[in-house]
Parts: sequence; C-alpha cells; structure tokens
Amino acid sequence: MSFQQGLSGLNATSKNLQVIGNNIANANTFGAKASRAEFGDVYAASLNGAGTSNIGIGVNLNTVAQQFTQGNIRTTENPMDLAINGAGFFQVTDGRSPVTFTRNGQFKVDRNGYVVNNNGQQLMGYMANDMGVIQPGQAVTLRLPTGGVTPQPTSTIEIEMNLDSRQGARVPAPPAAAIDFNDAESYNNATSMTVYDAQGQEVALTYYFQKAGPNAWNLFATANGQSVNGTNANPLPLTAVNFPPDGSAPIVPAGLLTFNVPSTALANGGTTLPITGVQLDLSTATQFGSAFGVTDINQDGFAAGVLTATTIESNGVITARYSNGQSRPAGQIEVSNFRNPQGLQPLGDNGWGRTFASGDPIVGVPGDGNLGVLQAGALEESNVDLTGELVNMITAQRIYQANAQTIRTQDEVLQTLVNLR
Repeated sequence: MSFQQGLSGLNATSKNLQVIGNNIANANTFGAKASRAEFGDVYAASLNGAGTSNIGIGVNLNTVAQQFTQGNIRTTENPMDLAINGAGFFQVTDGRSPVTFTRNGQFKVDRNGYVVNNNGQQLMGYMANDMGVIQPGQAVTLRLPTGGVTPQPTSTIEIEMNLDSRQGARVPAPPAAAIDFNDAESYNNATSMTVYDAQGQEVALTYYFQKAGPNAWNLFATANGQSVNGTNANPLPLTAVNFPPDGSAPIVPAGLLTFNVPSTALANGGTTLPITGVQLDLSTATQFGSAFGVTDINQDGFAAGVLTATTIESNGVITARYSNGQSRPAGQIEVSNFRNPQGLQPLGDNGWGRTFASGDPIVGVPGDGNLGVLQAGALEESNVDLTGELVNMITAQRIYQANAQTIRTQDEVLQTLVNLR
C-alpha cells in the first residue's frame, strides 16, 4: 500500500508543479487567469461501506480550477486596447466555430475595418444605423465606419441674449433707408453666426438689432452681406421684437419666426443654395437695464465631414468623430457573463468556450446589471501572484521529496523482511 500511496503523491505533486509552472509562464499574459490544483484523498471501498479504521490509499487530482478574480489594469498608448473592470467577457468569433469568450482586450482593426484580436477573431456587439442610432438585438461582428457624414442644412436657430433697455432709438429719419448695414449709427447692436445650406456651404448670417421705441426693437439680417428681407438699398426687418414692461421674454414674435435665407455669392465665384423654412427662436431673449450680450446661440446645421477618430466609452459605445465637429455612435460592444465561470472550458489563446457546467451566457452592455465597465487604452494583466506561485513551488518540491522518501522507507522495510533468516 505504501508504494501506491507514495506513487499517487508523486503524481499529484508533479501535476501541481505543472499547474504552478503554467501560472508562472502566463504571469505576463494579458487576460490570463491563474489556475489551482485541487486534490482529494482516496480510500478503498469496504464491505457494505462499513469500517472506521480504513487507511487511505493516496491522493487524486480532482480538478484544475481557474480563478476568475480581477487582474490589475495597466494603461497603454493604444486606444483599441480594452480592459473589463468587473465581471464579463468579450465575445469573439471567426464566423465558423462557436463564439469564444475572452478577457484579453488586445484588439486591432483589420484591412476590412473589423475589430479583431491577434487570432483574427472578430469582436461582437451591436451596429448603429446611418443616423447613429444603435440597433440592439442579436450581436454581430463590429465594423468601424470609413465614410464621412453628409451635410445638414440649418433648420432651427436659437438665440439667448439681452438687449439693453437703456439705449435710445436708432431709426433713421425718412427718406433714409430703414437701416444702413455699413453705418453703426443706424442700429444698436449686431451679432453673427454661421449657418449651412443643403450642400454644407457656410453662410455668414448677421443679425442687427435696432431700437424703435420703448420696449420695441426691429430685427434685420444679412446673409453674406446680402439683406435677407428686402434689398440692401431698401432692407426690411425680419420681425419686430416687443417686450413686456418688465423686460422678460418677448411677446412679439409669439412663438417661432420662420424665414428664408436667399442664395448668396461666395468670394471664390460660387453661390450658396437658398435655405428655406428656417425657424428662429427668440423666447429666451430679455430686455433688462444691462449691457447687450449674447449668452448662447445655436443652430442645427453642419458641413460635410470626414472621419478623424474613433473612441470607445465605458459603456462600450464606439463613437466616431468627424472633421466638422460632429460625433455619432458607430456601434456598441456586447459583453457576457456566466453563472459559473469556472465551468468554462479553456481553449488556449486567452479564450474560453461555454459548457453545460458554465451555463448559458448572460449578455448585455458594459455597466448593465453586474457586468463590468470598459476602460479604453488599458489592458487587464494576469491575476497570477508571482511571489505566491514561487512559494507554492518550493512547498510542492518539498512534498514531492517527502513522498519519494515514503517509497524509499517502504523499500527498506521490505528489504529487512527479505533479509530475515
């Protein structure tokens, strides 16, 4: 019996050393998880299961259990490197084999625009439509956009400002024109903004505010120097702007003001397209006894733009950024988790496959439920404790020597019996 006990101890310790060696070898492997050899004692079966003085016949390796604890997160200079801070796995596929699950976020973009790992497996998630709306549902392979965005003509304008109630009227006396855009004495204040036509061409829109009387103003506008309403020789106001006595939000115009921006000439000889149906919102304007000032001005148009960069947010949204200042989602990474991660089957190359023991994957986006969040420009290091593994290796070596000693001792006992006369 002692030979079998010692032999089982040698085999078990040898396997333990192999597990320790594998851990040490992967101490610098991103996304790798340490393993632990778990053993069980062995007893011979007794008649009817009776007996209280049975001596064990050795040890057996029950399982090699992987430890899915969080590894340290190391920042990198690569924006395509991803780390999961918390529970979850990336999902990658080669299009043929079942989906592989991994914690290694060393991703790149291949020649076709797909996000892939070092094995050429493609990262999975949800794509966005042309308007930047993410389409959740069945996960697909993620492909980064390469095209630009088409221009959008201006349709709404919002101006938040204060007109100085202390200023006097500036309406020129007849027969002079209602306003002279080249004469600052014919109006009180002016401000400018850029709007865009259907081709994304810029149009400089300038507003002129002319006080007509107590709590009453005229609003004129020019597009690239050309009067929006009327002609430059005989300009007409876009609208009157009338305030209540307390100077709060104007009572005229009531609601949105709709106007058209005419076609104008450009310095290079070209012309802009007319911009029709523009809605101007002056509901936040005021007339108080303080200096004129525009505190906010917005419009919803933009020029054409080309892709300049992509960034990945903590919730897995891939944001495409364009040269015209616009940004829109291009997709979202899907991650998954398991009820029993230790039931996953190691496949090599930092990947695991689902099994009956692991259960079905629980999918979602980063940050949902108990799923971890993403950190771009970072990688999760192996959770191997190198110091602890070296100590375990020394311990396993001593246990191996002790098991060998039991075999040697049993051999000497048998030799003594053989030598009896």
